[in-house]
Amino acid sequence: MKFINLDEQYRRLAADIKKRANEIHKHGKYILGPEVTELEERLAEYVGVKHCIAVASGTDALLIAMMALDVSCDDEIIIPNFTFIAPAEMAALLGAKIIFVDIDSKTYNIDVNLLERAITPRTKAIIPVSLFGQCADFDTINAIASKHSIPVIEDAAQSFGATYKGKHSCNLSTIACTSFYPSKPLGCYGDGGACFTNNEQLAVKIRCISTHGENGRYNHEMLGVNSRLDTLQAAILLTKLEIFPSEITRRNELADMYSNLLKDYYQVPYVEPYNMSVFAQYTISCDDRDKVREYLQKNNIPTAVHYPKTLHQQDIFANLHHPTTSLPNSENAAKKVISLPFSAYLSEQDLHKVAATLIQVV
Repeated sequence: MKFINLDEQYRRLAADIKKRANEIHKHGKYILGPEVTELEERLAEYVGVKHCIAVASGTDALLIAMMALDVSCDDEIIIPNFTFIAPAEMAALLGAKIIFVDIDSKTYNIDVNLLERAITPRTKAIIPVSLFGQCADFDTINAIASKHSIPVIEDAAQSFGATYKGKHSCNLSTIACTSFYPSKPLGCYGDGGACFTNNEQLAVKIRCISTHGENGRYNHEMLGVNSRLDTLQAAILLTKLEIFPSEITRRNELADMYSNLLKDYYQVPYVEPYNMSVFAQYTISCDDRDKVREYLQKNNIPTAVHYPKTLHQQDIFANLHHPTTSLPNSENAAKKVISLPFSAYLSEQDLHKVAATLIQVV
């Protein structure tokens, strides 16, 4: 059993992927070829925003978004404490001070009740993470941010395709950033990412930063980076985008099956009634995680832990973080969460095996 089954997806799409790859070999535009432009247009249309700028990774997308907002030394960036390191890492690279905020114990997203007290006159941006495939509470976040004239960057690395009150993730904030890492709900066969915005000036700036600060050939208007999604990855994403809606439907069907089987034994994912998750991971919570993982491993069932340490517990942030309060929900999640085998191509037979094995543990 595989943790994520990408093989079956490839078998379904192999002919179309090879056809698109052959077309790229014919025109030879391996960097910023026409497929990249087509992908940006298709993604912007899908999300419902005016501008999509494809970049080399989700991490780069976060860095470029902060650069576009002129984040620099002594600025403060608000980030949830329980997530992947990328948003905090990029903020720190720009010299910003990181303000970690605790999470909601049910959704694992930033606790909006703690958000306003984390804001100071030096707050330059808020970066809510739409974790595990479910959007954060953006109405509340945006209202607080607007009150203080602070831009919001959605870290949608795990939530592309999800919806919040009928609107797609990546169309909920000033700028949104997503990742196309292979294991993501919409993933390529390498690194890739994108920034989304409805702001024309920010879109121009983001595109400029992503190509060495260049506005026209060899005309460099600002400091930038080299972060371009290559044409082959764009072609793969265009192929996968065709079946993406059906995969989201299937991911939700399988998540419901898991939850119905496990809800009496474990804390299963909670999705707000106004949200539709893409279940980037199917993550449960249990009191004796090591015992559960060991038992599953003995039965040849792979698992993962997202994430075994909170950000403020990472050695690199020992002298950098500035928590506004205690962070008990983050610390509790780090001790208890466990992600199970999951993808749109998980067989029901394997799903039932995982669930039955988990029930045997208790």
